[in-house]
Order: sequence, then C-alpha cells, then structure tokens
Amino acid sequence: MTVREWDPRTAPDSDFQNLLGALNAALAADLPDDPPWRDDHLREYLAETMPSERRVCWVAVDDDGVLTGLVTVLLLGGIGVLEVLVHPRVRRTGVARRLVATAARRVFAEGFSSIGAEVVGGTPAVAFFESLGFEREYVETRSVLRLSTVDWLSLGEMARGIAAGYRVEYFPGGPPDDMLEAYAMAKAELRDSDNGDLDLRPSSYDARRLRESLNVLHRRGMTPHIVLAVHERTGAVAGLTEVVVPVQRPTRADQYDTIVVQDHRGYGIDRAIKARMLFELRSAEPRLTEVQTWNAQSNVPMLKVNAELGFQPDREWCEYGADVGELVHRLENV
Repeated sequence: MTVREWDPRTAPDSDFQNLLGALNAALAADLPDDPPWRDDHLREYLAETMPSERRVCWVAVDDDGVLTGLVTVLLLGGIGVLEVLVHPRVRRTGVARRLVATAARRVFAEGFSSIGAEVVGGTPAVAFFESLGFEREYVETRSVLRLSTVDWLSLGEMARGIAAGYRVEYFPGGPPDDMLEAYAMAKAELRDSDNGDLDLRPSSYDARRLRESLNVLHRRGMTPHIVLAVHERTGAVAGLTEVVVPVQRPTRADQYDTIVVQDHRGYGIDRAIKARMLFELRSAEPRLTEVQTWNAQSNVPMLKVNAELGFQPDREWCEYGADVGELVHRLENV
C-alpha cells in the first residue's frame, strides 16, 4: 500500500469510481440508514473550496492500484480540519494511521498548531481518533426528518404563526444582491456567540464572502435554499434558515444555519421559517425524502422546535481536537 498526494482537479475518472465505492461501503458499515452517494459532481465537491480556505488531499492505493482510502485536510483560520475515509475491507491494517500521519505533517509544516476532525458517534472512528490522542471538544445531536411523516396541516399553522410586523420570504439559490448586507448582519449573530465549538464548519458573515460562498456551493453541485424573516418596518433580516440539497445524494438535504436575531426572539420566527422551508422544499426538490440537521445539545429552544416539526434524534456528532506537534510526534514512526 502506498500513500500519495492527490489533486481532485486532475485525478482520473477511475479514482472517483474507486472513491465512491469506498465511501458507500463505509456508509453501509457505519451509517446504514444514510443514503448512498452518487458520482454527480464528486470531483467538484472535493476540488472547490470556500473563500480563504485550502484543501490538500492524499490517497491510499493498494498493490493493484485501487484507491482504498482518502484523507483531506482543510486549512482554515488557525486549524487544519481532517476528513478520513477508509474502505472497510482494509480497516485495522494501518491505512488510516498512515493517512492521518501524512496529513498531520503537512498541517505542522504549514505552521498550524491545532488539528480537528468531525467524528460520528457510535462508529469505529471514535476509538480510532481517541487512540491518537484526540480529545472530544464539542458534541452536537444530528436529527433527521422524514418528509413522509410530516403533518402538513399542523406545519401550515406553524408557518403562519409569526407575529405581525414580519414577512417570510423564500429565495431558491440564494438571496438577491440587495439583501446580502442585511443577510450578513443577521448571520453575524452566530459569529458573536460563543458556543464552545471548534469552528470546523465556519460560516460567512459579510456580503462579499456570502456571495462567493453561495457561488462555491453551486459549483460543488449543492443547491442552497434560503428562507428569511424580514422586519417590515426596518427591512432588517430578523431570522434566517438555510438548507442545501447536494446532487451527490439528492434524497437527503442538509440544514445549515438557523438564526433568529436577539432583538426579534419570542415572535414565533424560528418555527415559521423552518416550517415554510419544508413547504418550499417539497415543491422545489421532488426527489427529496429527508432533511438532516445538527444542534448543540445545550440549544434547548431549537431542539424543541425541531421536535415539533418532526425531527428525530439520530446520532451524536462530535468535534475532536489535538495539538499538531504532539500528534506528529506520536505518529513519527508511521
């Protein structure tokens, strides 16, 4: 088995077929209820990065030249973020350790002091990362809503349950340019909160970066859907919710940020915008059957809203972190 640096922009199509096979085999073993991925825009999904971010990739190749593992490291802010994929048939053979060791050395060489990874609870990845000295820093709950179980009549009442003085608007693909500044100001509410996470999935908080980020999502084959609550007197964005439908698995959507600005809380905005989003998704995405969302376990109000909408808790989703220098030293003989 060899490990080599890999560029998704120039890699042959056969690599992506091997990668897709490894990914779906890992999903079947670790997350059997998750939908399999398709090869649509898989190259772009790995090649395109958000503004100010860089991604470096390495693959593990067996003696027959078949790609059996992948590690990517996203270099952003002050941290390198790992994603590790290993085909189940070669697990426990040292492949994952070699991939992580290779990526950690690059992160260290780039001058970063911290390295992190998202780790799914109840999977072998937990024991693997803890064996390398990673520590659990933050835990979210992933919840899944199956659209076939939605009570659409009750949902309609939730969508209409917003106080007077606000209107709810839907923007497929992203809001227009004249609303980006107000949109960014609302998202800054999340930037100013300290919820203890490692920022492994950073958001965008200014209009220019927001537009660039939306463009990247489209290039990656991911369709954003945005619902905003607008304060009619001031024109301010009082609340927002974002859902992205990836072409790589079009039956399950990802909930991104849901934010209600502090001065506008208590007016039913959170329920109304999330309920409106589900109605819009039902019309705009006919292949969609599920929506998944992640929430901090301390975020009781949003967990309550999700439960009212019909989301069911599914898995713990954990952020693990380590000191890069210590990790490199621990893996120096790998």
